[in-house]
Amino acid sequence: MRSEPDTVHTFEAGRTRLITAGDSCVGNRYPANFDVLHVDPDLPFVAVADGMGGGRGSTVAGETAMATVVEAVRTAGQGAGPADLRAAVATAQDRVGAAGRSLGELTGCTLTALLAGPTGADAWIVQIGDSRAYRLRDGLLELLTVDHTTAWLGAVYGWYPADSPEAAAARYQLTRYVGHGGRPEPDLLNVSLRPGDVYCLCTDGVAEQVDYQRLRQRLGGRTGPVELLRGLLADTLAAGGHDNATAAIMRVEQRLPAHQR
Repeated sequence: MRSEPDTVHTFEAGRTRLITAGDSCVGNRYPANFDVLHVDPDLPFVAVADGMGGGRGSTVAGETAMATVVEAVRTAGQGAGPADLRAAVATAQDRVGAAGRSLGELTGCTLTALLAGPTGADAWIVQIGDSRAYRLRDGLLELLTVDHTTAWLGAVYGWYPADSPEAAAARYQLTRYVGHGGRPEPDLLNVSLRPGDVYCLCTDGVAEQVDYQRLRQRLGGRTGPVELLRGLLADTLAAGGHDNATAAIMRVEQRLPAHQR
């Protein structure tokens, strides 16, 4: 079961044209979609969130965190910087934490967002949890973010083989997320935007089911953004559809001078 994709949005800033789009599917495991997708109609801003578990707390956390960050970005505008994004996640921590105390159950989510700057030359990524941000540049697909999980620490420090049962269990042990009692801060990353770049934000339902080469092929294909996203989500279903799957992309193109348009 797949939702209809968000409308494709195009923005022009400086010498670049930015194209954004997003899509999501429920998959075969859960009866509902606990991912949250935002593709802003007015700003070159995309975000994904992934609720923890399949209860009411999962829904509330994802929706609350996303609404809080969207509100903050829209208030600050395209010039929002690291201080604004850090403050937005702090506010989301407070709101989701309060919701969890009221519900009396696990209430938490991941959050990854990308906001292009006003000149179109750079962008900020804010990340907490194990949703991800990738970049395809000149044929090289890179994971730009770090998973805040015990599995990631285990892989880095060699605690156990990456394909071991211990590693599989550790993927569900988040060290940072929105709703965590310690109110951990997000990672913030400033990245350049170059014509030809494709940025992809996704929940673990994509990252855990679509392998590196397939993701690289999808992002580097010649299809439009809607077809790209539909194909990517179809790949998650073909892999078993074991989780909700959500992705948002931002394509960077060269903006032609006015006399050449």
